[in-house]
Amino acid sequence: MSEEIPAEDTTPEGTGETAGRLPREPSVPEGFAQRFAEHLRATASVAATTAESERDGSRPTVMVMVFEGWNDAGAAASSAVRAVGQACGAELIGKVEDEGYYDYQFSRPKLRSTGGHREIIWPSTKIYRARPPRAAVDLLLVHGVEPSFRWQAFTADLLTRAAENGVSGVVLVGALLADVPHTRPIPASLSSEDVQLQEILDIDEPSYEGPTGIVGVLAHTAAQAGLPAVSLWAAIPHYVGQAPSPKAQLAIMRELEDLLGLSLDESEVAEDAEAWERGVDDLAEEDTEIADYVKRLEEATDTTNLPEASGEAIAQEFERYLRQRKPPES
Repeated sequence: MSEEIPAEDTTPEGTGETAGRLPREPSVPEGFAQRFAEHLRATASVAATTAESERDGSRPTVMVMVFEGWNDAGAAASSAVRAVGQACGAELIGKVEDEGYYDYQFSRPKLRSTGGHREIIWPSTKIYRARPPRAAVDLLLVHGVEPSFRWQAFTADLLTRAAENGVSGVVLVGALLADVPHTRPIPASLSSEDVQLQEILDIDEPSYEGPTGIVGVLAHTAAQAGLPAVSLWAAIPHYVGQAPSPKAQLAIMRELEDLLGLSLDESEVAEDAEAWERGVDDLAEEDTEIADYVKRLEEATDTTNLPEASGEAIAQEFERYLRQRKPPES
């Protein structure tokens, strides 16, 4: 029996990869979602052209993966992917539950009571399927807790599930703490080891070197296996890195919209983001050192990013507006 993606979950804070090493912000060409889908269709492996994928139609399937923990500062990444799943009516199709992947003293099981019934929820990774209308792709949404052990086996397990479900490409989503001000747009950056995808998105290959999480391992392993992979990271102001982080969640959702050709109702998250920013403003006003620090970050950001409103950014925003105005398919 199918199960819809849950609306709420308790997510631990994460720090992501080292701050200050963000890839540059992408300049996404107009109509990118269609180009992305065409690239995946053209490069689909034999494993991706199963009878099931042919039966589902011509849209390629993209596996979007997110993991709570170190890769998920402010719970922004997991919140964004969960919101996408809810908007697209995602249904549970499988789980990765091998207890050999988890240290239960670190990723503890949780007790939950529902209607007088108590149960233990063990750490796991869940796989959901969604077929959003008018999107450029079908989706497999992978939402789990970063494993403690046997990362290579865990990676092989997920990539095997990808092949079994006709996946043509993967998107790894994460959030990290960085020296960015809360008063400016949250940087959400794309990167890929795939040379063709670099050209399509006008982005660079990953430049980060150092300790990595399961998101980095999966992105690299997928690319090495010939499966097109894109990494999407949002930068969270490190001085307000605790969950929730709705402004970063909104930035990730908008990137996923453009990347996958989705049409999402972001009004509630946008309101939360505005309230979050006002709350941080109030806290900064009470601490002159924080206020001065935020001002320095603003100056550095403005100097780096001007001019902010490029023609491509305006075109991208207009495309989002048009998608949201389209009537639902009958």
